Amino acid sequence: MRSTRLRHSVFQIISFGVIWSFAGLVYSILEKGILGDLDHYPATGNPYNFEDTFLATLLATGLLGLMFGAMEALYVQRLFRTMSLARKIVLKTLLYLVVIALALLVITVLRDLDFSPEALGYVRRFFVGYSALSVASYIAMIILVSLFYTEVSQNLGQTVLLNFLSGRYHTPREEERIFMFVDMKSSTTIAERIGHLKYFDMLRAYFANLSDAIVQNDGEIYQYVGDEIVISWRMKKGLKDAHCIQCFYDMKAALEKQKTLYLEAFGVAPSFKAGLHFGKVTTGEIGVIKKDIIFTGDVLNTTARIQALCNSHNVDLLISAPLLQRLDLSGRFKAHSLGESELRGRDEKVGLFTLKASA
Repeated sequence: MRSTRLRHSVFQIISFGVIWSFAGLVYSILEKGILGDLDHYPATGNPYNFEDTFLATLLATGLLGLMFGAMEALYVQRLFRTMSLARKIVLKTLLYLVVIALALLVITVLRDLDFSPEALGYVRRFFVGYSALSVASYIAMIILVSLFYTEVSQNLGQTVLLNFLSGRYHTPREEERIFMFVDMKSSTTIAERIGHLKYFDMLRAYFANLSDAIVQNDGEIYQYVGDEIVISWRMKKGLKDAHCIQCFYDMKAALEKQKTLYLEAFGVAPSFKAGLHFGKVTTGEIGVIKKDIIFTGDVLNTTARIQALCNSHNVDLLISAPLLQRLDLSGRFKAHSLGESELRGRDEKVGLFTLKASA
């Protein structure tokens, strides 16, 4: 699970590095196009050499991108999590600009490895003229692009964003997937008891608390439907180390850890039930005004109906027999048969099991 979280953080850090390196490359090309064969910057008189400047800019922007990516993934992202999108981006941009101003000062001084009065004069002329303002504006644009990418990645999910960028599902394709439908218990009663505005705040905290467990187990959040979450795995990822099952127990543990805080804030601690099944789906991009990647197939209806039977069997987890047969539980979980059940709207019966973690 730690390796999965680490992989997501590394992906975000590398993404920042790539974005910033590309921006540095574009800046160097634009600068060369404007300055041509000049050997100095007209605005400041500072010496200019394309080869040296190109390498220095590419190295500096790449390192800054990796540094800001690490800051974002490991600390800043959590620090600003509760803020609105606009406020979050403005404050983060200002924070990173302050860091970059200091970095630019150091880079400009060290560029020629010269601390002579002449070199310090170049630094002064750079920072008091429009040169520093133009560079800061360009860097602010890079920061905005990076942060926007982060927000889109968080909203869509890294996997979904990569699928959009790569065009993986531009042409519909058929694939096998595992689905887990997660439904909050007694949500209507809770909403009526604490009020709908307070319930929404609780729902937001509830989804946030479940997210880490989903990410750690390689799950993809397909959609939120009211208080229900639909989670999906490609077969290989879901079966590996029984991620699709471990996810359920990690989500339970996450809510249990926050139980006291829920009781203090809302007077109630949420819990959930879940159903799991797998099958073939057709996956593809759909929509014109708003694009989305959707799954269609009988497995979705079947999984939803399996989850709906949790109350009838008085259990929090139901898994179909076909999926259980594909899983290697490795002694971590004990399966208990609940016999075959007839699902609403289906002629055939499905064998159902519930699981308990081994002591």
